[in-house]
Amino acid sequence: MSNFVSKEKLQKWAPLLVLIALIFVFSFANSNFLSIRNFARIGIASTPALMIAVGVTYIIIMGSIDLSMEGAVAVSAVLFATLFIAFGGSLASWAWLAVPVTLILGSLFGLINGLVHVKLKIPSFMASLSMGFVGIGLSLLVTGGDRIRVEDPLFRSLLTERYFGFPLMVHCALVALVIGWFIQCYTRIGRNFYAVGGGEDLAHASGLNVQKVRVLGFMIAGVFYALGALFAVAQIGIAETATGYNLMFVSITSVVVGGTALWGGNGGVWNSLIGVLIVNVINNGMIVVGLPRYLQDGVLGLLVIVAVVLSTDRKSLAFVK
Repeated sequence: MSNFVSKEKLQKWAPLLVLIALIFVFSFANSNFLSIRNFARIGIASTPALMIAVGVTYIIIMGSIDLSMEGAVAVSAVLFATLFIAFGGSLASWAWLAVPVTLILGSLFGLINGLVHVKLKIPSFMASLSMGFVGIGLSLLVTGGDRIRVEDPLFRSLLTERYFGFPLMVHCALVALVIGWFIQCYTRIGRNFYAVGGGEDLAHASGLNVQKVRVLGFMIAGVFYALGALFAVAQIGIAETATGYNLMFVSITSVVVGGTALWGGNGGVWNSLIGVLIVNVINNGMIVVGLPRYLQDGVLGLLVIVAVVLSTDRKSLAFVK
């Protein structure tokens, strides 16, 4: 019996149990919570954050941290919208080229982010935070503070076209999640992320090019940030400097709450999916119940603290980074 409820198993399954408990509590408080329409709202709200969370999961698995996502999303969104309009303004024309170009630009942003971190030997949180500000500045330079509207019906069908009650963008996000899982589990670079997070000195001693792995991790994360930007633009049809607002807090909260350890070496994208759903179920459920916004933020903040406390063996930590 003690083996069945061991600490390791409790930590592994706790996020999923919390998600189930939240759904039960909110559905009990308001029967409308269980409707397909409400679950679709949760799915729409979760889509951009899930893409960002998948990207930052790789970084956290390596034992690093990335705080550049708001800038990366902002610059990716406005560059996508600018290119989309310049190429014809419709997916039926050459505007579809804006999608792969934006993903490439996202990877370039991640490349620079990673190079600043490893080549200049700047801690990842400081390097990425600085790059986030650079991204915000670039997006403001491109837009001049204005909004860029993307009104193409084909592109907006990511939101308006529904299958099984859920918008197309939710299905696309799940496909991207599976690709992220494949990278994590079935590619050499994915396995190397865990090796670096499990012990950088040991990974280096085994012949692994740790700097290269870290840079590739930031590049892959940049692609997912750009993908999140595309979904964010599809949600409201607008690209602006504020497109990435609050995604840093939501994505990192989701990764931590989902069970991926901040010190690296374990966790994964499925954990991040559970974390994103927990965060958005809380947000949605508190709105359905009628609680004010400031309570939602307070609950999420407390949830992060609880998640870190439950998942961290503080006796084994000599200091807190």
